[in-house]
Amino acid sequence: MDIKEEDKSEESKKSHIVYYKSLTKVILEIQEEKNQEADPTIKSHLDSRMNAMEKDRSRIREMFPDITEEEWNGNSY
Repeated sequence: MDIKEEDKSEESKKSHIVYYKSLTKVILEIQEEKNQEADPTIKSHLDSRMNAMEKDRSRIREMFPDITEEEWNGNSY
């Protein structure tokens, strides 16, 4: 993964935490939608979307390994 120095700035860190939290929220919403869905094709599509978002969340966590679990999941920033 190619990470630029500006990607590690404090401003970038704050932005990435906000984005990470928004991805978490969207993943939960998609999971709820999937639980209500009966069509296997739609369920598969929703799984693909969640997997892509999970990869993005993992990438962000790797960029900032010093951030605590509380910061990722808490209400800071």
